[in-house]
Amino acid sequence: MTALLTTEMEMVIPFHDVDSMGITWHGNYLRYFEIARCQLLDTLGYNYRQMLSSGYAWPIVDLQLKYVKASSFDQKIKVIASLVEWENRLRINYQILDALSGERLTKGYTIQAAVNMETQELCFVTPEVFRQCLAPWLAASDKQ
Repeated sequence: MTALLTTEMEMVIPFHDVDSMGITWHGNYLRYFEIARCQLLDTLGYNYRQMLSSGYAWPIVDLQLKYVKASSFDQKIKVIASLVEWENRLRINYQILDALSGERLTKGYTIQAAVNMETQELCFVTPEVFRQCLAPWLAASDKQ
């Protein structure tokens, strides 16, 4: 799948994110995905506050996470988020890499679906308000 937009961020694994063996607790990887996803949505100009003010919520309806190699306290990592589907749902792929070696530590994806906040109905097509946010990115990808 070709990404329409990719963002990346770096961070250092803090002490409070690791277990007694100094290994990153598995549930924290989802939080790292969330931080990268928020950065991606900010870049698109359609973050969670903008979603709500437009009348839509975008809950996660599916996710997958594959642990390839452990990360540990004080390790510098790079989290990459890529928007790869947007027509009927949002699919964002993630990779977590060791920032120094580039070695893959974790990969996964999340799928979000639009819900009309007024009717509480699931939307089977991406709402026009989100399509408008995508328009500049789609136009740029058509030129390539």
